[in-house]
Amino acid sequence: MFVQERHQVIKKIIRKYRRLSFTQLQKLVDVSPATLRRDLVDLEKSGEILRVHGGVLDPSYVRSEVSFDERVLRHGKAKKRIASQAVALIPPESSVFVDAGSTCLEAGKMLLSRKDIRIITHSVALTALSLHGQAEFLCIGGDLRRVSGALVGGNALGALSMIRADFALMGTTGLDMEGCSTTELSEAEIKKTILARCRRNILLSDSTKWNQPSVIQFAKWDTLHDWITDKSPSSTVRKMLKKLGVTVRY
Repeated sequence: MFVQERHQVIKKIIRKYRRLSFTQLQKLVDVSPATLRRDLVDLEKSGEILRVHGGVLDPSYVRSEVSFDERVLRHGKAKKRIASQAVALIPPESSVFVDAGSTCLEAGKMLLSRKDIRIITHSVALTALSLHGQAEFLCIGGDLRRVSGALVGGNALGALSMIRADFALMGTTGLDMEGCSTTELSEAEIKKTILARCRRNILLSDSTKWNQPSVIQFAKWDTLHDWITDKSPSSTVRKMLKKLGVTVRY
């Protein structure tokens, strides 16, 4: 089978099943692992498929990641209310890790005016604003992921391994009963590390993300202490979170 024919077969299979492990796909295509890996690299470059650890996805299966600039413009009032509640929880002399999400950016802007705290972040947007702030400020290094404005990769993870903070203000791409998820592995690794290095983890997320999980889970609910949102979740969700020790604020 020629390369182009094989690519068409692979695309047709992935469109049908939407989510497959590498082994499952190999059996259906009946090619060597090396050949299939080359095909998947080519198809991912053209945007036809999405590779994840151990498998492959139809891009339509994944909740698409909106650009950072567009996310900043969405649900602006809700983001500001959520951010205000988060900032009110931060006492003087605290160290706060601010995630690179658009709602977290709103909280970061408010925190910049405070001389009594230290901000740690991997957000390029917040770092740019820090020149005019009053807070002590530390930006970790890393590779820029433009769609989210986050610094990620090995250098960022190395810096995080040496840092501890009192609070983490975290964003998420998707939410469901299992926890928080994002679209990209390097972002998930950063988020997991941040949560492990902070004493109190506060999720900042509006209600539109509920039941919209993304492909890579980075946190279960029991790793969080608070969820600040714009609307009350259902009673079932509130009861579940209460059992796990998560305080919902709205």
